Amino acid sequence: MVAETGSAGATPYQTLSRELQQLRDAGAIEFIDQGTYRWLGLPFETLRQGTSKGVFVIGSHSIYEDEPERFYRFPTRWMANAAKVVGNWIIYQEPRRAGRRGYYAVAKVERIVPDPATEGMYLALIEPGSYLEFGRDVPFQLDGQAVESGLLSPDGRLNNGRAIQSIRPISDADFNRIVGLGLIEEDELLPRVDEDNPVPALVQEEPAPWLGPVDRATMLVNRTVRNRQFRKRVLDVYDCRCALTGMKLINGGGRAETQAAHIMSVEAGGPDVVTNGIALSGTVHWMFDRGLISLSDDGEILLSRKINDIEGAEKIIYADRRARLPSSSAHRPHSRYLAWHRTECFHT
Repeated sequence: MVAETGSAGATPYQTLSRELQQLRDAGAIEFIDQGTYRWLGLPFETLRQGTSKGVFVIGSHSIYEDEPERFYRFPTRWMANAAKVVGNWIIYQEPRRAGRRGYYAVAKVERIVPDPATEGMYLALIEPGSYLEFGRDVPFQLDGQAVESGLLSPDGRLNNGRAIQSIRPISDADFNRIVGLGLIEEDELLPRVDEDNPVPALVQEEPAPWLGPVDRATMLVNRTVRNRQFRKRVLDVYDCRCALTGMKLINGGGRAETQAAHIMSVEAGGPDVVTNGIALSGTVHWMFDRGLISLSDDGEILLSRKINDIEGAEKIIYADRRARLPSSSAHRPHSRYLAWHRTECFHT
């Protein structure tokens, strides 16, 4: 019971009573007689603001076919926990058996609705524009200790029952710690170089004075912070190489010239997810944003008839007019975003 609910009373009876009371308060059940309740369903209009941040466990091979930047699908058994995070931030965690990513992204839950495709299932809808992958994955354990301290029992051991919950609340302290470990700083965008060619020391500003603990959630809406994480993720999967020209230029400071382009623009609601990104050199990025170049779903490079120097454009892209995309389908541009770019941005 404790493993399923993440709530521990002094006795199993108290644990059950606490969970049942939460469902009664939410209007999901009504008391009939001792030990008997009637399920009423959840009044979704009341699920506006939960009480805590949370963790959503997700796997690349999940049977629920989640789209983490849009929705998270779950069964009724997790409704009590899910209701607690509505209106709040959650962290996505991928277990080791699924892909060894650990904690890798954050998002904000907008609301919960019944799954129109499957009875008994629900969708936690993600607030548009809130999804963000960390610049680096955060392992489940560091130095043999769980990063998420809320998963530890009083004796310091991992509470496996709590750790396997698909949806669970997380304390502000644990949330801030994981986000802090996942977000990268500007100087971490520099690629590694060998010892014979070290990166020159960079001039850095003096750190701001410490003003006390900061809720990391306030950083997650900062466009500069979000662009930094997005760029790191996209350049990693493209090896800092332009997908349309093959160029991989590194400047004297060790920084890649290649840029991370949003396929569906941020202004139009495009998420900060790798599948909505593509690595492009500066000139091609400029052309892409202005609708002079685009891609088909299968990676064919499309050139607009509005290009004034078509021969020049043809010289800088791959001769076969085929983009070089990541081998993993999990990293390649999603057809939904490519279709938006061709329809809303590209000039035929």
